[in-house]
Amino acid sequence: MTAGPERRAAPGRRDNMTLKPLQLLASVLAFGLVIGGLAAAENPRPAQTPARPAPSPEAAKPTASPEAQTKEPDRVVVQHILVSFSGKLPGKTIGRTQDEARTLAGQILERARKGEDFDALVKQYTDDQAPGVYKMFNRGRTAADRDEYARQGMVPCFGDMSFRLAPGEIGVCEYDQQRSPYGWHIIKRIK
Repeated sequence: MTAGPERRAAPGRRDNMTLKPLQLLASVLAFGLVIGGLAAAENPRPAQTPARPAPSPEAAKPTASPEAQTKEPDRVVVQHILVSFSGKLPGKTIGRTQDEARTLAGQILERARKGEDFDALVKQYTDDQAPGVYKMFNRGRTAADRDEYARQGMVPCFGDMSFRLAPGEIGVCEYDQQRSPYGWHIIKRIK
């Protein structure tokens, strides 16, 4: 038996049966990406942060007008009612549970939105100091006087909500370990 002619690739064409080491590596990596992508599609990774409970129906309602959301003011004046619960305010003893605080905050919010005197509600219910009025300046600004607070120096939800509200509007920051760690803030923008 004689051996057949040696098989050679035509000039300019590569033999499909031989791969250079880099081509082989690229093929293996591409195959791994395809297989990994298929596995991820079937079994996605869990979220990095724990899921938060759904907000209450009151919190889901829009709390700021479209005009107030488009451009934030340089300064605001707000008044608020803090509804806290046991263990959340350093140096202060509060006897209510978290569930009791949530219920009370909802009741106060409803009364405030119906037009009840906000000053009277503050005096009756706040776990902060009355009258609960704060003057704040926005990011990128400086204090106009010693009584102003920087937005970024406040509890995150409190600062964000205060600058989203239109004058006269009332909003709520629900208790959240990071964004509102002292309890529920019912906020009314004055100016």
